Amino acid sequence: MNKKIISIFLALTLVFLVGCQTDKGTKQDNGGKTGENKIVIGSKPMAEQYILVEILASLIEENTDIEVEKKLGIAGGTSNLHPAIIKGDIDLYPEYSGTGWLFVLKEELINDPEKLFDETKKRYEKEYDLIWSEPYGFNNTFTLAMKKTKADEMGIENFSELGEKSNSLKFGAEYDFFERDDGFPELSKKYNLNFKDKKELDIALKYKAVDSGEVDVINAFSTDGLLKEYEMKVLKDDKNFFPSYKAATIVRKETLQKYPELEGVLDKMTGLILDEDMIEMNLKVEKNGEDPKDVAEEFLKKKGLKK
Repeated sequence: MNKKIISIFLALTLVFLVGCQTDKGTKQDNGGKTGENKIVIGSKPMAEQYILVEILASLIEENTDIEVEKKLGIAGGTSNLHPAIIKGDIDLYPEYSGTGWLFVLKEELINDPEKLFDETKKRYEKEYDLIWSEPYGFNNTFTLAMKKTKADEMGIENFSELGEKSNSLKFGAEYDFFERDDGFPELSKKYNLNFKDKKELDIALKYKAVDSGEVDVINAFSTDGLLKEYEMKVLKDDKNFFPSYKAATIVRKETLQKYPELEGVLDKMTGLILDEDMIEMNLKVEKNGEDPKDVAEEFLKKKGLKK
């Protein structure tokens, strides 16, 4: 009887020791992180957003014990990212102040960039429990662009001149630009744009479409690296239609409460990226085909934030 008890005791001890060893091994494989200690970062389907997410992810994993899951290139941009962060499918993502104010909050244009950002920040926290970080430093506003040769040939320098000659031209933009209040509907009224054809295009395909002649005019972002690569002419917004689009991180208040250490990491992004920095990084990805992660790591090392 005693022998049976001893045998059972030894067996249980062995199971316990094996279990402990397995737990230890699992922690080592995950770098000391567990699945519960994880956040999800989302992005729009464009190079700039991929780079920003990689910068954020690298800083978070470098400075905290939080594991980062990246959901890159969510189709529809803000149209799907905003509901996703409200629902909790993602915890944070890079956004632009003008988009938040006009497209999400559906408010009237504020021409003062600082006031626009501050008001957007207040409303997001009040209405959605979402927190805006301080701006990254660059302003990626909208513009319109054409092939330089065609614009020069037609004598088009600004949006007003484009409006006068738009009935012979084809226009292309991503889906949400045709829907948003700071997009095509109000822009076309302001400048009397009456294109002979309009096409919905994926962000990544716009420049190829204008280069092939599928469209003549596209909307673009002022930090697009491909503007230079495709020899595009940026037209002047001579009636100041487009608002400021300061880039920053939107994060769920619940996520910040769970991981207060995130605040210090997000502070590292404040004023970190100038317009010329973003253009250079975008060009490396869009023109040279470099990996956004490699571009992000190179930038962080240049800024002294990574070894």
